[in-house]
Amino acid sequence: MARIRQADVDEVKSRTNIGDIVGERVALKSAGVGSLKGLCPFHDERSPSFHVRPQVGYYHCFGCGESGDVYSFLRAMDHLSFTEAVERLAARIGYQLHYEDGQAAPETSGRTRLYQANSAAAEWFRSQLSTPEADAGRRFLGERGFDAGAAAHFGVGYAPKGWNSLRDAMRAQGYTDEELATAGLVSQGQRGVYDRFRGRVVWPIRDVTGQTIGFGARRLYEDDQGPKYLNTPETPIYKKAQVLYGLDLAKRDISRQHRVVVVEGYTDVMACHLAGITTAIASCGTAFGSDHITVLRRVMGDDSVGGEVIFTFDPDAAGQKAALRAFGDEKRFAAQTYVAVAPGGLDPCDLRLNRGDGAVRSLIETKAPMFEFVMDQRLTGFDLATVEGRVGALRSAAPIVADIRDPALRPGYTRVLARKLGMDLSEVAPAVERAARAARSGETAPAAAAPVGETTRVTLVSLPRTSDVAIERDALMGILQYGHLLDAAEVDAALTLPMSHPALDAVRQAIVAQADRSRIGWASTAAESAREPFRSLAVELLTADFPALTEAEATASTLSLCRRLRLRAVDREKHEMIGAIQRVPADSEEGRTVRVALRELDARRRALSDE
Repeated sequence: MARIRQADVDEVKSRTNIGDIVGERVALKSAGVGSLKGLCPFHDERSPSFHVRPQVGYYHCFGCGESGDVYSFLRAMDHLSFTEAVERLAARIGYQLHYEDGQAAPETSGRTRLYQANSAAAEWFRSQLSTPEADAGRRFLGERGFDAGAAAHFGVGYAPKGWNSLRDAMRAQGYTDEELATAGLVSQGQRGVYDRFRGRVVWPIRDVTGQTIGFGARRLYEDDQGPKYLNTPETPIYKKAQVLYGLDLAKRDISRQHRVVVVEGYTDVMACHLAGITTAIASCGTAFGSDHITVLRRVMGDDSVGGEVIFTFDPDAAGQKAALRAFGDEKRFAAQTYVAVAPGGLDPCDLRLNRGDGAVRSLIETKAPMFEFVMDQRLTGFDLATVEGRVGALRSAAPIVADIRDPALRPGYTRVLARKLGMDLSEVAPAVERAARAARSGETAPAAAAPVGETTRVTLVSLPRTSDVAIERDALMGILQYGHLLDAAEVDAALTLPMSHPALDAVRQAIVAQADRSRIGWASTAAESAREPFRSLAVELLTADFPALTEAEATASTLSLCRRLRLRAVDREKHEMIGAIQRVPADSEEGRTVRVALRELDARRRALSDE
């Protein structure tokens, strides 16, 4: 493959705000001047430790240690090659790339080609919805309260009944049968390749960034022997356990409101959004599970108990089973979880159709806490009219209350359980406490210590808490983050001085090795070039929250720290000279030389103090 010119690679990166790219997948909040913070997309965590610094174009997780620039982020998240990552960002900003030796841009391949194929198919399906054959599809949507505007908003389309309609249209655009099969758009049969979706209403399924990665299709005709709903199979870009329909449309309001509504189908998502519940999403052809929770928590910025996750389940056996399964994963949410069940067992789509938008909004607002819902399910199988039934129900439901994380809520739910059982609180409370102790005793043991001889990763937390180390740490942090705004001479004067801590001195050396600290990306290059085991510390210094409220305050503070380093060096030199002058005769030539040097040091110190 032809290689992209380095100048173009640098230019695309300089024109791209890494905060925008990361923010499409992770809810980021301000974490001080020039810093953003959210839940790490590379490991599961409850408190945000993932920092992004748009000014230096870099990210770092203080939990798992992952770090890099915008290209490495895209490569890790979307499994792209380096070239594909550059090409995607170039296309995003409308930049024309040039390739070495004057070669033409190579034919895009791999995952990027799959995204393009799905996008082209989505456009084609949308165009088919207005054809005469699609009358059944338009009627299906209209009967459920969705007009042409709603269909257009959600990109709904129609797959004709023919066996090769999509295939022929895609081949005319240059896509091969192999590419279409890899994208999940066609299937292989005994008589050859044929369209996977035929005679169906089709919904495009998009990832959190809005790129189409697959489709969901609903059967329309009685002679269709296939399943009622048919989804794209697993592909390199479509993983159903991680996909949530509607998340691309809902993510902004989910992040703002810290609320998400989980429904069961495509039409339910449409109904909720049209009724004003714009945080609704649905899983695609699979049960809502742990991977979905992980995706949602990152979008929600789910680092406090202030958020809400509301599940809408049918009140039948399948719906109850889904609720219990969701409760099993509920503790992975920091947000409070609820269940909303419509009167008469109507799903949000039918509820909107029969009773209007207000009924859908009312359904969400009259939610019940998940704990209470699950508690009721546990009690259903016991005869509470008997002592044996009440005792069995208590043993079954006590762990539910014990599992409540918020200590302020647990006593209240203990009383609720006692009331439902018809038992005294003095009987129920000890059972809940015993269940809590049993749960605690089963917790995972602390991680074992690192093997003897294994190199220890140096981090900010592991640095000694001394005043000297604090000055060095903050000075290097400021230089890495704001060096391009500082007077080079003052910074250079400070960087010539060795640091007292070897890890910080290794970072200083990596910075000194950067000849041009005015160019874009110099700081990330410096951090990544620090020798091991100090690279992680350099990255943390680059991405940590600098103690300042504004950029002007940050630059002034950094220059002040640089001067303090120089003052410290002067004081140390003076201390050594005072010791030397006591060891030589006062009237000797050596003594006079030392006194002159001391006067010069005093003058230097006054000058630094006056700056």
